[in-house]
Amino acid sequence: MALRSLWWDRSTTPTPQPPTDVTGEWDVVVVGGGLTGLTTAGLFARAGRSVLVVEARHVGAGTTGGSTAKASLLQGTHLSGVARKHSHQVLRQYAEANREGLAWLDRFCTQHGVECDARPAYTYATTAGGESSARTELDALEAAGIEGAHWVDRPPLPFETRGAVCLPDQRQVDPVALVAALAEDARAHGATIVEGARVQKVHGREPTLVVTEHGTASAGLVVVATNMPILDRGGFFARATPARSYSIAFRTETPAVDGMYLSANGPTRSLRDVVDPDGTSLLLVGGDGHRTGSATSETGHLEALRSWTHEHFPYAVETHAWSAQDYMSASALPYVGPVLPGVEHLQVAGGYSKWGLTNGVAAALAIAGRVLGDHQAWATAYDPWRAHELAGLPGAVKANAEVGVEMVGGWLRHLNPGHDEGAGEVSTVCTHLGGIVRWNDAEESWDCPLHGSRFSPDGSVLEGPATCGLRRRR
Repeated sequence: MALRSLWWDRSTTPTPQPPTDVTGEWDVVVVGGGLTGLTTAGLFARAGRSVLVVEARHVGAGTTGGSTAKASLLQGTHLSGVARKHSHQVLRQYAEANREGLAWLDRFCTQHGVECDARPAYTYATTAGGESSARTELDALEAAGIEGAHWVDRPPLPFETRGAVCLPDQRQVDPVALVAALAEDARAHGATIVEGARVQKVHGREPTLVVTEHGTASAGLVVVATNMPILDRGGFFARATPARSYSIAFRTETPAVDGMYLSANGPTRSLRDVVDPDGTSLLLVGGDGHRTGSATSETGHLEALRSWTHEHFPYAVETHAWSAQDYMSASALPYVGPVLPGVEHLQVAGGYSKWGLTNGVAAALAIAGRVLGDHQAWATAYDPWRAHELAGLPGAVKANAEVGVEMVGGWLRHLNPGHDEGAGEVSTVCTHLGGIVRWNDAEESWDCPLHGSRFSPDGSVLEGPATCGLRRRR
């Protein structure tokens, strides 16, 4: 079965538009047509700014379109990770940012007829260590001022657990229907969206020049909303780790779960229900993540999910399987703000650590508020140049030591290539910072373990931070 996201086979999918020339002058240019980019575009367009969105593939083609699309203030065990690394004030600011993001998302979906269903969220445990982590998460929720969270001894799952944290009234969405509505709304307020135009360079002086395959746009403000910035400025490559995870949709006779579930202990398992437009019940199972480009076999991770699902839901019939990429922030906080201190005309947003639906919207609200004079107090938690954000750099140093090991090992493989990896027609040297890509046997792509750039078999860029394809072998 070819890998393809469930969301792209639903009737709500947008039709990609052919690329057009982007040459011109704009108040705002947004790089990236996912949730953050399109929300940002809509906010500035409503404020009367001329806005251009430049998307390398088509809207929602990246992380958003491959998401399990759970919008929740209970985020597995992530909040307790924020609490361990930061002050009580920063913890509460992060919680407030996600609360604002969730509220905005809920209002937008209601106003635009986008599927957005209320569900309880659970962080469940199957081991003693997992139970300890889940109870610590409950403490973090209470410390963050998030009300309604409570412990459940027996969450409604068809297998044994050691209990779960439950937070009622969270949301799950159709992410492709959401980005389609965001794009339509941005256009309705005057924004221009150009798909199929990959950004190659951004010249940071004012006005900022955005160079693409289809012309050069000039803007007073550029927002790079590509999860990992495609810029070599700011050192963001040292602050986040690329992670690939998997999702499989299964048809079931009746709804298999009534809620959104995420395990507190490994191996990670994520569960939610989906109801197709024809009324068919689906179970969405996710997890088995790993650092991008580091797996012995990506197919093996999908098989692990299938095996686990058939054990616990033996009647489920697979319909779709796919993968998506996230960036895990070393500080546990997103990086949202100027690419360098004082460079207000060039903003970045990313590092959502798999919780992009709420954080991505909050990032757009933070950037728009910063520029339009409506600064939110909670936005300081996202600022990439605040002291609390820089506190995450020791973890980044460790991560980049691992990058160094990957680079050395990768170059040894490059000098002594195997016979079963790809067709051997392209160079295996990543065009971003010289890492050695590995063949992904599930998605038939070249994946870089350094910073997560991915390439098609012929070397074309699938996702950045690389902006140029792999070189052809002579």
